[in-house]
Amino acid sequence: MVGTLAGVIRGITGFGGAMVMSPPFALLLGAKLTVPVVLLLEGLVAAPMLARTHKLVRWNVILPISIAAFVAAPLGTYVLLTTDPLVLRRIIAGTVIVFATLLLFGWRYSGPQRMATGASLGALSGAMAGATSIGGPPVILYLLAGPDSVETTRANLMFFICAVSVAGLTMLALAGAFDLRALWLTAAFAPGYYLGIVAGARLFSRFDDARFRQFTLVLMMAVAAGILAA
Repeated sequence: MVGTLAGVIRGITGFGGAMVMSPPFALLLGAKLTVPVVLLLEGLVAAPMLARTHKLVRWNVILPISIAAFVAAPLGTYVLLTTDPLVLRRIIAGTVIVFATLLLFGWRYSGPQRMATGASLGALSGAMAGATSIGGPPVILYLLAGPDSVETTRANLMFFICAVSVAGLTMLALAGAFDLRALWLTAAFAPGYYLGIVAGARLFSRFDDARFRQFTLVLMMAVAAGILAA
C-alpha cells in the first residue's frame, strides 16, 4: 500500500517516492535497510519512465547537478554507517518544511540557473541520499522555483531522482552495505510501486502549472512533518 501510494506521487510529480516511503519503511525495517530498498525502487523501478520524458530534460541544467551528486554520495554513505539516521532525518525534515513554506507563500527564484548553484545543491542532495534515501529536496526546491514549464520541470526531476538514487546505490554497494534482504524486499515492493507510477503518470495531465507546484510543495511539507513526528 505504501509503495503504491509512493508510486502514484512519483508518477504525478516526477519525485516524492522516497519522501513518502522512507518514514514508514524506516519504522518497520530500520534505516540501514530502508535506504538501499528505497534507492533501488527509485533508481531502477522508476527508470523506464525516463523513456517517455528524456526529450524534455534540460541537460545543461541537470547534468552538472547529477555529476555533483555522484561525487558527494560517498559522504552520505559514511554518515549512514556512522551516525544516528533519526537525527539526520529530522534535521532534513525541518529544512524541507522551511523552504517549502517559503515557496508556497510566494518566494520564487527569479535569477538564472547557474551551474555553480546547481552543482552545490546536487552535492548536498547526493550526500543526503546516501545518508537517508531522501536526497531530492534541495534540487527539487531549486527546480520548482525556476522558470521552466511543468513538463520540463517534471522531466528534470525524474532524471535527477534516478541519477541520485544510482549514486547512492553505487556507494552503498562499494561499502558492502547491501544484503539479500534488501533485494528481496525491493522485489516484493516493485510491482506495486511501478503500477503506482503508471497510474500517477496518467493523472499528471490533470494538473496545470500552478496546481502542480502547490501540490508538490504541500506534499513535501506534509511528509516532512511526518518524519519529524516519527
